[in-house]
Amino acid sequence: MSPAGVGGARVRVEGVHKAFALDGRSTPALVDINLEVQAGELLCLLGPSGCGKSTLLNIVAGFLPPTRGRVLVDATPITGPGPERGVVFQEYVLFPWLTVAQNVEFGPRLAGVEAARCREIAARYLDMVGLREHATKFPVQLSGGMKQRVAIARALANNPSIVLMDEPFGALDAQTREVMQEELSRIQRVEHKTIVFVTHSIREAVYLADRLVVLTSAPGRIREIFSIKLGEARDRFAPEFTRYESEITRVVKEEVAKVRE
Repeated sequence: MSPAGVGGARVRVEGVHKAFALDGRSTPALVDINLEVQAGELLCLLGPSGCGKSTLLNIVAGFLPPTRGRVLVDATPITGPGPERGVVFQEYVLFPWLTVAQNVEFGPRLAGVEAARCREIAARYLDMVGLREHATKFPVQLSGGMKQRVAIARALANNPSIVLMDEPFGALDAQTREVMQEELSRIQRVEHKTIVFVTHSIREAVYLADRLVVLTSAPGRIREIFSIKLGEARDRFAPEFTRYESEITRVVKEEVAKVRE
């Protein structure tokens, strides 16, 4: 839901395979993944449990090396984690001994940004996620949705060109989850980051995505890519939204059925 080519960086996944050693054997998790994420695009990864969505995200993050193939950010191969890639996990991973503002300031401080500028950065992103009035609280004083807003603000405070999100709203209740989807959509219209978003929720993916990638049952291959042409103001009850949801549900169910065979 953001203009391609603005603010983010392009990601290219070229011939990526990933296998893990299990019980003395090499077990493939991903097979021949070729994918290009455009700068400024929000791309969602969907598929059955165990299809390799999070594995692919971790390879793009630089946390896991591919067994074969490579990932490039603006033509530069990834060899490990880097500051141009921010990561938001399902677990909030906040420092409990730091305040909300200090959590958001942590990355810029680590990068050597002077203290006054760090405070300005934290204030900007806490404003963006609607938490500036909670800046002096500690994580234990926040709800789950508020903690995830802090995690998003902290990732954005490092000014990454790419944000990688691994089921960031999966632990939230349904109402809070919808609010967080709307918040992320709003933030993306301002920031225009390149976002790769892993989710199990088809409805969430249709609401958020510019494009949506369905992976096959394990080992994960690309089954189908959908371009979501719904514009920025998305109505979850609109007929066009429902048509996307129904078609993608059919494809995902076919892959889930293979797991049960």
